[in-house]
Amino acid sequence: MRTSSCCRTRFTRRRFLYSGSDVTDVKSPGIELNRQLRVHLLGTPVAADRDIMSSASTPKLGIAPKEFPLGDIPESKPDVLIGVLATVQSEMRLYVAPVAGLGTGHVAWRSLAQPSDRLVRGYLARGEWLYTVTPVGAPHYRVIRSRIDKPDWSHAETVIAEAGDSVDTIAQSKDYMLVAYSDGINGRIVRYQFSSGAAHEVPLPVKGALELECPDLHSNRCLVAVDSWINPPAVYEIDAESGTVAKSAFNGDVSFPELADLVSEEVEVPGHDGTPIPLSIIHRKDIRLDGSAPCILEGYGAYSISYTPAFNPRISVASRGVVVAYAHVRGGGEKGEAWYRAGYKSTKPNTWKDFISAAEYLIAKRYTSAAHLTGRGTSAGGILISRAITERPDLFAAAVVNVGLANALRAEFSPNGPVNTPEFGTVKDPAEAQGLYQMDGLAHVEPGVAYPAVLGVAGWNDPRVAVWQPAKFVAAVQRDSTSGRPALLLVNYDNGHFTEEKSVTFRNFANQYAFALWQAGAAGFQPEPGKTTTR
Repeated sequence: MRTSSCCRTRFTRRRFLYSGSDVTDVKSPGIELNRQLRVHLLGTPVAADRDIMSSASTPKLGIAPKEFPLGDIPESKPDVLIGVLATVQSEMRLYVAPVAGLGTGHVAWRSLAQPSDRLVRGYLARGEWLYTVTPVGAPHYRVIRSRIDKPDWSHAETVIAEAGDSVDTIAQSKDYMLVAYSDGINGRIVRYQFSSGAAHEVPLPVKGALELECPDLHSNRCLVAVDSWINPPAVYEIDAESGTVAKSAFNGDVSFPELADLVSEEVEVPGHDGTPIPLSIIHRKDIRLDGSAPCILEGYGAYSISYTPAFNPRISVASRGVVVAYAHVRGGGEKGEAWYRAGYKSTKPNTWKDFISAAEYLIAKRYTSAAHLTGRGTSAGGILISRAITERPDLFAAAVVNVGLANALRAEFSPNGPVNTPEFGTVKDPAEAQGLYQMDGLAHVEPGVAYPAVLGVAGWNDPRVAVWQPAKFVAAVQRDSTSGRPALLLVNYDNGHFTEEKSVTFRNFANQYAFALWQAGAAGFQPEPGKTTTR
C-alpha cells in the first residue's frame, strides 16, 4: 500500500494491504489459489486482519481460484482504492472503491476494467482519469484514458497514438506522464503534459534498453537507466518540465576494461515462415568466422517479456572467445502484441522454431558450428530449449534446461501450474491440450535419437517450476539418446526458482557454462588426462 503525505486520515498511516493465504507450504498445490486481499492495522494481531477481496468475502466479483487479489492506493489519487485481480494474463481486471471503506469496514467495489477491455502494461491515476495502455486497434499499443467514476473503455480517449515501436512503460511525475518505448533493442522516451496534452520526445545521449522510474510525484524529476549488452547501465535524470537530460548522481561510472575487446551485433535472420527474427550476437572483435568458436545461444519467448539488452557479468565469458547470442523469438514482447500472440498457446511452435532459425544462422555464418553450439532456456524458456533439441537435435552439441518447463502437459498439476493456464493453456480444453502436447519436450523424446548433451538445473525449493520438470526430461534423454553424450541433473538445494545470494548464483552459472564449454570441446574445460568421463 502506497500512502501520500497529502492524505491525513488516520487509517492510511496505520494500515497496509497485502495478499495473504492460510497455506504456507510453497510446495502445496494450494499455495497460489484462493488468496485474499487483506488489510492489517498496525499494533493488532494478524488474526484480526480483514479480508476485503476474495471469493469468500466478495462472491459477487466471481473471483477464480487462480486470481491474485492485490490492492493499490495511488499516491496521485489517495481517495480511491484500486483492486487488481492478477493472473499471468496481460489484460488487467480492475475494481475501484472509496478508500474510506478501509476505516468503516465496508469496501464497496465496482468494476473499473475487465480483461475484455484489453488494458495492459500498467495504469496511473490523475484527477478523474485513469491512464493505461491497450493493443486494441494498435499492435504496438497506444495510451488511452477513461474516467475513473464512469469508465467506458470502448470509447476511451486516445492520449498518445500508436507508433512504429512499442509502448513499454508509463510513469508519472508532478505534471507529466513519461512513456518509454522499445523496438526490442533500443528505447526512447516521450513526455506528455497533462495540462496541455502536448507530447514531445526526450533526446537521450546514448542508445540502449531503458528502465524508467519517476520516484517523486511532487517533482518533475525522473530517472532512466540505459542498458546494453557490453556496457554497465548509465543512469540519467530527466527534467520532465524542460525535457533536459543529465547524468544522475546515482550513476556509478563503473567501467570494465577487460570487456573492451567485445562487440555486439544486432541482426535479423529469416524464420521458418519468412518472418525476420531479431538476434543479438556478442563476441570478441578478433573472432575468426571459421565455425570453431564455442557459442551459447539463449532464448525465452513467453508472457510478452522482451529479451532486451542488459549488462551482466556473465557476458565476460565472451572474452574467452565464446560467442554469446540472444534470440528474440516470438512469444516475447520485442515487436508488440502481434509478436507475443504469435508465440502463444496454439502458435507456440514459432517460439522454438525461431530459436532453431537463430541457431541455423549462427552456423551458416560460421560464428560457430553444431559441434560447438549450446542452447539454453530458463523457466518458461524450458519449452523453447526442450523442443528445439527434440525437433533439431543435430544443431546442438549441448543444451541447458535451467529451472525449465520441460513437461508442459503436467505443469498444470504443480503448485504454480493453475495460475499459468492463461499463458499456456489447460488440458481440460481439447484444443489447448493439443497445444500443450506440442510444447512438451518430454513427450517428444524418442528412442534411438542422438540427442545433444543435456544439463537439467533445478531448485529444490522452487515453487514455480517443480524439480520434476527438468528431472523427467533429463531421465528421458538418458534412457533414449544414442549419442553417448551425458544427460545430467543438477539440483541446487540453496535455490528456489532463483536466489539473491550471489555466491550461489555465480556457482550455478559457472557450472552451466563449464558444462557448455566442456561439451563444445573448449580448451581448459576438458577432463584431466588419465581421468575418464563421458562426452
